[in-house]
Parts: sequence; structure tokens; C-alpha cells
Amino acid sequence: MAAFATFLLVASAAVSARAQKGAMSPYQDEKDGVSAGGNWMEFQSEDKMTGAKKVRFELLANNYFKEDPDYKPRVELVCSNGKYERADFNLGLTLGRPDYPGFWGQPKMEVLVRIDGSHDHKGWNWARGRSLAMDKGTVRGMIGGQVFNVEVRGRTGYKIAEFSPAGLNLDEVRHACDLTPHKP
Repeated sequence: MAAFATFLLVASAAVSARAQKGAMSPYQDEKDGVSAGGNWMEFQSEDKMTGAKKVRFELLANNYFKEDPDYKPRVELVCSNGKYERADFNLGLTLGRPDYPGFWGQPKMEVLVRIDGSHDHKGWNWARGRSLAMDKGTVRGMIGGQVFNVEVRGRTGYKIAEFSPAGLNLDEVRHACDLTPHKP
């Protein structure tokens, strides 16, 4: 009887875990993530000082790098009070040296971006030491694309992060960020 009760407990826990398909948030005061369609996760929070409603969309890469197989590269799209705020590309590794200074002197790195059948070189600003600030045009192309790849220089050479952005609920992004897809 005890074995049967244990079996039922384990089975119900497995069904419950599979039904949730969410992700725990790594940030304090942010709700756990829910699917935003495709491989995207959506996290919501509220700024305690301003009361601003924040939404963060996260897309993990299809691949990882041998330097850290536990951390996949990711794209984070952050919106506040229904407006686009920023998008960050996080390689998950130490970035290589910046390529050149930007207009205001901030370090910039040139990346090669592929969205579906087109590719382009972009100069992205360093953000918070381990990530790069993406330009809005690339974000708009990515959210409407099927394939999104980024080639960036890490400390040990060039790396390509491969993403599958298809399936994102574009109505939710338009509502949370006032952002629509655009062909590259």
C-alpha cells in the first residue's frame, strides 16, 4: 500500500511539472516565466518605486559553448509600461575586446547577424560587462524571423549563437512593448 501511495505521489508530481512548462525567474520580485510562444518565455514584474509594469521576453539559444555547457546564450527583450526599453544579447562567456569606441566613447563590438536569408554587420554597445545592447531594427527583424544567428568574438575566438525565434506571440509583444516585426 505504501509503495502504491509513493507511486501516485511521484506520478502526480511528474504530471504537474510537465503541465506547467514555465521557468523560474532568476530575479527577485519577478514572476516565474510563462510561455510566450515558440521558444520564448515571458516574465512580469513591477518596479517598487515607480510602479512601472515591466515585461521581459527571453529566448535561449539552440546551442551552447564548451566553455560553459550549463549556460546557453540568450536574448532578453525588456519593456516598461507598454514601451520598448532595450534588448540585450548575452553570450554567456567573457566577450572579446571591443572593436571601436562609439559616438559617446562607449565600447562597441561588431557582430554578424543573420535573420532568415539575410545577414548584416552591426555595431552593438557593451552593456553591463557581459552582454551587448542590440539595436531596435535587429530586434524587430528577429521577432518576425524563423532563424536568428549571431557571430560574436569571445575571448577564445569567434562563436555563433543559433536561435529559433519563430512562434512568438506577436500580439503580446505589441501590447507589452509597442513593437512590431519588420523584415530585414
